[in-house]
Amino acid sequence: MLLKPHVRDLGDFTVRRILPGHPKKLVGPFIFFDHLGPATFAPGTGIDVRPHPHIGLATVTYLFEGAFMHRDSLGVVQRIEPGDVNWMTAGGGIVHSERTPPDLRASGTRMHGIQTWVALPRKHEAMAPGFEHHPKSALPTLSNPGVTLRLIAGTAFGLRSPTTTYSPMFYAALELASGATFMLDPEHTERAVYAASGAVLIDGNALPEAHMAYLDPGAPVRIEARSAAQVMLLGGDPMDGDRDIWWNFVASDRASIERAKTRWKNGEFAMVPGETEFIPLPEK
Repeated sequence: MLLKPHVRDLGDFTVRRILPGHPKKLVGPFIFFDHLGPATFAPGTGIDVRPHPHIGLATVTYLFEGAFMHRDSLGVVQRIEPGDVNWMTAGGGIVHSERTPPDLRASGTRMHGIQTWVALPRKHEAMAPGFEHHPKSALPTLSNPGVTLRLIAGTAFGLRSPTTTYSPMFYAALELASGATFMLDPEHTERAVYAASGAVLIDGNALPEAHMAYLDPGAPVRIEARSAAQVMLLGGDPMDGDRDIWWNFVASDRASIERAKTRWKNGEFAMVPGETEFIPLPEK
């Protein structure tokens, strides 16, 4: 099943959104998948995502180029660079911002990365919020001629990531040289392959750049690069029921989203220390 991106031009950069989509809202626990850039920012410019709230999910940021400065309502201030992982568990509610760091804003920078949301199981939806940063050096890897894989979260390929997860899942960054191949085993029930860059074949079928292939369960697939390629692998067990998604909120029941909307509108979320800006609740 081929999942096509919804493209949004934000002026300075382009966002290609794969999840939630049609006919797949989720792949395992993954309910949101955004491909940011690549984009070049001139000196004095950058990204400023003002403070905004989340519930019922974990956000996962992974960069190929550039850097973000993360700040949240827990008081965490953390820079993320290519190959690192920022995993923020929203649970019952958290607020955060993401901005281009001052040094890169002054010099100009390239930005390219993936942002995903992982839906939390029902028993963890209202848990206390938390944040984890894992540097590139702490993530397990596989290396073969022409192939480098880094496990961002979960378990796969005989590896276990240090990132805390709440349901069986995997998320990995795969780099392939031209002509290299990689076999993806049916270790997890739901699996998908995303072509971030390069010419990629899945069992001999072309996977267009910025598209996702949702794979049939139970069978290994052969991933082949016809050029140097960056590929994201993801999936896991199906969620324990459907999820509603509205703005930055994810929940197994609509009432939780309505309560979160009221809390944000009334200023009842804890805010990011030192920041006064925020994104208002959307009209629709």
